[in-house]
Amino acid sequence: MSYETIIYEVDNKVLTITLNRPDRLNAFTGAMMRELIDAFDRADADDDVRVIIITGAGRGFCAGADLGRGEGTFEGESGRLTEGDGGGRVSRRIFRLLKPIIAAINGPAVGVGMTMTLPMDIRIASETAKMGMVFSRRGIVPEACSTWFLPRIVGINQAAEWVYSGRVFPATEALAGGYVRSLHKPDELLGVANELAREIADNTSSISVALARQMMWRLLGADDPVEAHNLDSLGMDWMGKQADAREGVASFLEKRPPNFPDKVSENMPPYFPWWEERKLNLG
Repeated sequence: MSYETIIYEVDNKVLTITLNRPDRLNAFTGAMMRELIDAFDRADADDDVRVIIITGAGRGFCAGADLGRGEGTFEGESGRLTEGDGGGRVSRRIFRLLKPIIAAINGPAVGVGMTMTLPMDIRIASETAKMGMVFSRRGIVPEACSTWFLPRIVGINQAAEWVYSGRVFPATEALAGGYVRSLHKPDELLGVANELAREIADNTSSISVALARQMMWRLLGADDPVEAHNLDSLGMDWMGKQADAREGVASFLEKRPPNFPDKVSENMPPYFPWWEERKLNLG
């Protein structure tokens, strides 16, 4: 697929996806949804991609849904209920990623511009960025699976305040509320994101990270730690016999950088995936 609303760039095992509609503050469209899903499929299949960074072109991250259709923007489209809302399709695809993903929020991130970042693993922001769960002010409800993700990230009280009020708030409040990890000067943001990405890409096993990512996200709903114990034990038993584990120990003992040989495309364990994929049921 050729991309018109995003830029896809891989540099030394780090993929940067840039939302690229700067004249509209990178407002979300159906085309952007399809291109993002394709980009994530492509990244998961590429062993040369170890970490993903997502950011926005120009002065915005993503100003939410493109309201260019006017009052009918949110009216149901033919077939929508067979696949769910577009933001939700993106969030669910991010949830399934085998590569860690970092949001570098360089400007306004409201509506789906905020909710699409919730299933990402690390969020950092420009000091000048603003965020908002603005749905109640548009007469709709939160989307993109955000009613599941947001309370788990910031707690139910903070989530409720942001969702019920629908107000846009500054990056300092996003930091205090636990939505972002850290704030940075605008011209330093991508550098920090790349430093975080390099820490992962240069020092870790791709299989270890892929499994750990899915283990942590999918165990958020577990009702007893024994579920984690079972899954941890299964992973330790299998991974301990693989080439990556031997290399991890050898590189530590020899005091050298690791060179992990296993690949996500070829060497995932036979028990993966261990979950049953849930089906969308919209009645």
